[in-house]
Amino acid sequence: MDLTVYSASWCRDCREAKRFLTTHNIPFKEIDIENTPGAADLVIQNTGKRAIPQFVLDGKWIQPYKPSEGFLYDEMSELFGVSQP
Repeated sequence: MDLTVYSASWCRDCREAKRFLTTHNIPFKEIDIENTPGAADLVIQNTGKRAIPQFVLDGKWIQPYKPSEGFLYDEMSELFGVSQP
């Protein structure tokens, strides 16, 4: 499994997404869109918006949250085959 997380240090939803992955020992590579040239443009090209966090799992772009709802624990737990505490 190859997982990349597009995020930014100021993003609360990003911190929650990374906490979820770390809690479940899911390895990931992080790309900070504020510090990586072209990263924000790549997010926009693939999602149509500058919305983070974004997961890229084995080449497939996944938005692990919904605006005003937060991180999608149930959906991400199912996707990664982990159980919720």
